[in-house]
Amino acid sequence: MATERPSTPPAVAAVPGVLPRSPLTPEQTKKIEINRLKAKALRDQREAEARKQGESLPAVNNLVAGQKRAHSSISSSNVPATSRDGRNAHVVKNGGFRPLDEIQPARNFAKYVEYDFSKMNDTKGGFMTVEDDPHNKALHAPSADEKPAHMTLKEWERHQLLKSLREQRAGPFEPGLSVLSKDANKVCRECGSLEIDWKWEDVFGCAVCNACKDKHPDKYSLLTKTEAKEDYLLTDPELKDDELLPHLERPNPHKSTWNNMMLYLRYQVEEYAFTKKWGSAEALDEAFEAREADKKKRKQDKFKSKLQELKKKTRVEAYRRSRQAGGGGGEFGDDIDRGGKHIHVWGRAVENEETGIGVKSCVECGMEVEELEF
Repeated sequence: MATERPSTPPAVAAVPGVLPRSPLTPEQTKKIEINRLKAKALRDQREAEARKQGESLPAVNNLVAGQKRAHSSISSSNVPATSRDGRNAHVVKNGGFRPLDEIQPARNFAKYVEYDFSKMNDTKGGFMTVEDDPHNKALHAPSADEKPAHMTLKEWERHQLLKSLREQRAGPFEPGLSVLSKDANKVCRECGSLEIDWKWEDVFGCAVCNACKDKHPDKYSLLTKTEAKEDYLLTDPELKDDELLPHLERPNPHKSTWNNMMLYLRYQVEEYAFTKKWGSAEALDEAFEAREADKKKRKQDKFKSKLQELKKKTRVEAYRRSRQAGGGGGEFGDDIDRGGKHIHVWGRAVENEETGIGVKSCVECGMEVEELEF
């Protein structure tokens, strides 16, 4: 018996849970054929109109599967208008296509301007170039720490040296000594020497030489603002008053951008603190001890309050866990006289001197609990 050949298309394997596709009805087949004929008629009409206008039509792809296409069908000389190739057709034809040249910036970045930060000056209100405001004297003014263009390097170094000597009142800028009137000459308050530090004399009003400063550090050493506040219990208004306590400013050694250090002369700080503010060194020591004791008391009170809060949270958490485990019976404070359990008989609450919280104890078992009154 001859075997039957399989039908085309092959039968679709049945999928469990999915109904098979029903065959087309005669009405559906008729509608599909009508739509195919309409599409063919529209294509013939467009080809006829294109022939009248003399346009070349793209070759119709009637190739069979597995057959190679002709080179003319894929040539770049006949690119359809619907092609989404981002390359420029003119550049492609000339053989000079470079992908990066054809990339355009996004619309939001089309007005982006690159600035040269090395030519900008920081005016603490934003960055502005000198070309932006040519009439601004603040921008065009030379910086004090920058070498002018008309000076050589050697002249600039000499200028900086003279500036430093002028500030220190040393070298050629040191005040002269009078030979006629010896009483007008200022001498060191310790040794009577004429070689005094004129910078200290201008700032602190103290005539002392460099040798005596090193010899008596207990009087002529410099104190920072923090040391004066912590050791002598002085306030900021007192330290900022130049008439009460003159100070010498120096650059901050920790960071150059921080505020300058304010240095005070030790004997002037001690004289003001002992005689004018506290009265004596013993009174200063008493005030210092009182502040330390108050600081320690505040620290202990804070620790006790944190500890009491932790105790309350721990009791509540332990009671909640016992209730969840089924070990508790009733609410907190309820009397339970069933099952042979002990019933607490609480006495009168007594205030604890250390914590200040009332504590009451059971008359029978002696258990103590803290009682908070709101």
